[in-house]
Amino acid sequence: MRSITMSPADLAAFCAVPGPDELSAEAVLAHAPDERLLLDGAARCSLWWRNVPAYRDERVGLLGHYVAVDAAAALQVLSLGCARLREAGCTLVIGPIDGSTWRRYRLLTQRGDEPPFFLEPDNPDDWPAHWAGAGFRPIAEYYSALLDDMTSPADLRAAELDAQGYSIRAIGPGRLGAALETIWTIAIDAFSRNFLYTPISRQEFVDGYTKLLPTVDPRLVLLAEQGGRPVGFCFAIPDVLAARRGETRRTVIMKTLGIARAHGGRGLGRLLFWRTAEEAAALGFRRAILALMHEANPSRRLGGPGARDFRRYTLYARPL
Repeated sequence: MRSITMSPADLAAFCAVPGPDELSAEAVLAHAPDERLLLDGAARCSLWWRNVPAYRDERVGLLGHYVAVDAAAALQVLSLGCARLREAGCTLVIGPIDGSTWRRYRLLTQRGDEPPFFLEPDNPDDWPAHWAGAGFRPIAEYYSALLDDMTSPADLRAAELDAQGYSIRAIGPGRLGAALETIWTIAIDAFSRNFLYTPISRQEFVDGYTKLLPTVDPRLVLLAEQGGRPVGFCFAIPDVLAARRGETRRTVIMKTLGIARAHGGRGLGRLLFWRTAEEAAALGFRRAILALMHEANPSRRLGGPGARDFRRYTLYARPL
């Protein structure tokens, strides 16, 4: 086991450890971990302890970029990662999380009866046991739910919100790229109270979403406005993995929904969600996935009784 430098050779070796997703040297550099650990060919992780989220009275350390080929390698890299974070003054390790909840984090811990969907994180089924074997325990659970009935409920308070000056519209063709900065401005406010929140730069946000544009239908990205001022958004995207499996296009993923804090609690998020579902249904989609919702997030209620959980993900922590 060794701590690696940022040299091209070390970064190449770090990224070469086989895992479910490719990790590039450019991503490692952009994520700016405070240290990187490598068990050549068998395991790796990155550590963050400087720019980390607040959690209670703990001094948090994050462990991410995690890959291990077996339980023995996992125990080595996780144990050393915890030891290094303890030396850095941390009192609690949380992971897997690649430095921020805007990036890859959590482990898939219950697969359910649905195939993987587009942008869903995946991992080998034995990885949760790796973390449990190294003394980690769940600190948060997340769920994805499936909505089979996309018929809008009657109690959406649309007339009341209209009377308050709210309106909802699709971004429209050719305008999505320019709208990403607007969406970022809403998102950094809307999510600022989320569990383990840290800010994301405009550039990282825009770059991440720009990569998705070839798969996005702008009719499925809706803005909520009041008096012409954007105050919320819903970013939905077709499940392109289904098409790659040769299935009929029928599932839309409700990837992200955010309402500016000053406009929350009025039913606007629920109306925005169902207006997006209506747009999707008009385009021929018959199912919606409410993706990767924190167990305590109000978004879990958006789909109503017709939404059923089919996947669970877990974030872990270990006291130091």
